[in-house]
Amino acid sequence: MRKLKTNKALLKRIKITGKKKILKRALHQSHFNAKESGNKTRQKRKTSEISSADRKKIKQILPNI
Repeated sequence: MRKLKTNKALLKRIKITGKKKILKRALHQSHFNAKESGNKTRQKRKTSEISSADRKKIKQILPNI
């Protein structure tokens, strides 16, 4: 049986904590932020936890976690 490979593109976009929580950065934060309110840009700086439905999909893509 061949080795299972991790998806490196996904692994670079998420962070896995010690208690196996999966964190992600906010979307649409790189440019075109001048028209948004300051409150929205501050919210984009924070990391957020991935939902349980998405966590199941990620565990299929990243088998060694």
